[in-house]
Amino acid sequence: MTEIEVPTISPRRMALRRFVGHKAAVASCVVLGVFILVVALSPITARYGVNQSVRKPPNSFLPPQKIAWLGTDDIGRDIYSRLIYGIRVSLVIGLSSAIIAVAIGCVIGAVAGFRGGYFDDVVMRVTDLFLAFPFLVALLVVRNMLGALKWLSPLIGDSGSIRFIIFLLALFGWMTVARIVRGQVLSLKEREFIESARAVGASRRYIIVRHLLPNSIGPIMVALTFSVVGAIIGEATLSFFGYGPQAGAGTTSLGLLVGQAKGAVQTGFWWMAVFPCFALVIISLCINFIGDALRDATDPRLDMGS
Repeated sequence: MTEIEVPTISPRRMALRRFVGHKAAVASCVVLGVFILVVALSPITARYGVNQSVRKPPNSFLPPQKIAWLGTDDIGRDIYSRLIYGIRVSLVIGLSSAIIAVAIGCVIGAVAGFRGGYFDDVVMRVTDLFLAFPFLVALLVVRNMLGALKWLSPLIGDSGSIRFIIFLLALFGWMTVARIVRGQVLSLKEREFIESARAVGASRRYIIVRHLLPNSIGPIMVALTFSVVGAIIGEATLSFFGYGPQAGAGTTSLGLLVGQAKGAVQTGFWWMAVFPCFALVIISLCINFIGDALRDATDPRLDMGS
């Protein structure tokens, strides 16, 4: 009797198939990849320096034209070139703060969920307190408190530095990740493979690192993508109100570009706000689509190929 061979597909390949089936996410990867490539090649793709004027005065508020594809600002700087440098800074802030926040949230959430007891209660009550408080108000209060502690400046930088903004956003970003990881750990720690690991004498650290966190990688990846979006929007919000990176530090960001356009739009210089806002929206949408696809791809119940 002839045996019928049934082809097997690994979980990773099934997840990749589900991700590729998400057309919006694939298109978002392409668009985001183009953004990253243009930003990485900024010495070639940018027409001018970040603070360089396109020509001698008069050069203020020039509309989009050959000499300045996206127009100029109030002192004659090229919006196109500044947009490239601004996207670079915003992506660095978003990725850096998200990675730090996810790392902290994974450790705290996994320990709280697996250990339980008093530690779990304290951590969850702290996260509930901060998540219930208005985000922008809490961000500004903590920013001013940390900025007044001069002894922390060598570690986190001045209140107007990019390093300080990364630290500030990571300080608030880990709480949501911790809640997600804690929920995953609570649902996994009573499973048979965890009980087997306990029975053979595996330590708490070994179980968390080798079993719980790897089996929670899907929600962690989704949390990472949403943390990147949250950090980029958080930086833009702070910069819009004048609490982001200092504009005179030889660099810029999407938030600073949007903030600088507040008064210009009222006088008819629309290009100063349209292009930075458009870039901010496109980047946020692309990362959100990728996050949605990762959530579907890491859920075996949503096998689009079946």
